[in-house]
Amino acid sequence: MEGRLLAKARSALAEKQRRNHSEENRRRAEIYESIPEIRTIDGEIRALMSELVALALGTGSHTAAELESASLTLQDRRAALLRAHGYDAHYLDEILSCPICGDTGFLSDGKPCACLIRLYNAEQTRELSPLLKNGQESFDTFRTAYYPVEPLSPNTPAPRVQMERIFRICRNYAEGFMPGSGNLLFTGMPGLGKTFLSACIAREVAAKGFSVAYDTAVTLLSAFEQEKFSRSAEEQADAASRVRQLKGCDLLILDDLGTELGSAFTQSALYTLLDGRIRSGRSTIISTNLDRDAIRERYGAALSSRLEGEYQYLRFIGKDIRAQKKGEK
Repeated sequence: MEGRLLAKARSALAEKQRRNHSEENRRRAEIYESIPEIRTIDGEIRALMSELVALALGTGSHTAAELESASLTLQDRRAALLRAHGYDAHYLDEILSCPICGDTGFLSDGKPCACLIRLYNAEQTRELSPLLKNGQESFDTFRTAYYPVEPLSPNTPAPRVQMERIFRICRNYAEGFMPGSGNLLFTGMPGLGKTFLSACIAREVAAKGFSVAYDTAVTLLSAFEQEKFSRSAEEQADAASRVRQLKGCDLLILDDLGTELGSAFTQSALYTLLDGRIRSGRSTIISTNLDRDAIRERYGAALSSRLEGEYQYLRFIGKDIRAQKKGEK
């Protein structure tokens, strides 16, 4: 996991621990006030623990069995008092958000716990804000009514029929997403819903706890350039962190492919990124205004072959929705 986001995830976990400890203290103060005998019992239990430590050091005056029996008796008395006053017997137990790792974030073998991974993914998802910009990007708000019911030219499907098909594919993709779910390539003119449906998928996949990263082709390739060529160590480190995130996330959404400045370096960086994600079984969604022929011409045989072989092409057709909505006002 990438260091900057991992630090944020661990900070979020620490905040959960702080809130849990605060609630434990509040409950203890409440019970000690309303049932003073439990304060005495807790003191006696702590004394038994001290006796147990003394026993381990060879200075105790009781056997381990005696100490265990006394402790269990006190704990039973404590639970009975809580129940008698209308509380759950475990009301004063330690509060853990994750009983698997005890809120440490790591398992006994040193691997990160699922709870820490979820927090890490949540931090990564927060960086989707440029894509999820108005909070309305969901499949429930997608409207096929903006797409004409009649073909726009001979020998082409009706836009509404085509977009209903694309909508079903996107929704099924999001609902069934797992690592290795495959890749989608959205093509078509601006204003036909490519970015909107990308955002719908991102929102649902992120809600499942998977890590999702979003970037435009321009800013994505800028990060690769800064990582390699920047003279600022801080800028280079930030760029390297972003590149690791783009390479390692469960789902990468790359918007506006074809708007970046073309160069041998950017072509190589783009191929390396997309080929690496294919080889590692990580999923990518690309949106572009370019058609198949334009992609082949701009990016050459190597990259276009990877796209044609590993991506499901979805061609968006219709009339500019933004222009239609503007005319409604």
